Amino acid sequence: MSDMQIMTLTDRAAARVKTLLSQNTGESLGLRIGITNTGCNGLSYTMDYASDQKPDDAVVKASDITLLIDHAAVQYVAGTEMDWLEEGLQSRFTFENPNEKGRCGCGSSFHV
Repeated sequence: MSDMQIMTLTDRAAARVKTLLSQNTGESLGLRIGITNTGCNGLSYTMDYASDQKPDDAVVKASDITLLIDHAAVQYVAGTEMDWLEEGLQSRFTFENPNEKGRCGCGSSFHV
């Protein structure tokens, strides 16, 4: 990867990830970010607790948090900013991805 940071987190996202990690009862190194083929527009983000680091994971450290980016997802998420959004009764992580060429109407999937 070039000088571009693979993924960055806003302060809100970092705070939310810290809360989630502190509430997790299992052993976690951090969060694993990936991409799956799904949704009406092709790709969707995945996020799980990471208990181990795979040899080909990209590692992003920010605000005392470790994000492990699945090797197959790096090309799709390079330069993405992860945020935490709270609107009314909804709260969710959002991804501002410069690689996206389109997003579905409901916002759950995208294509590059």
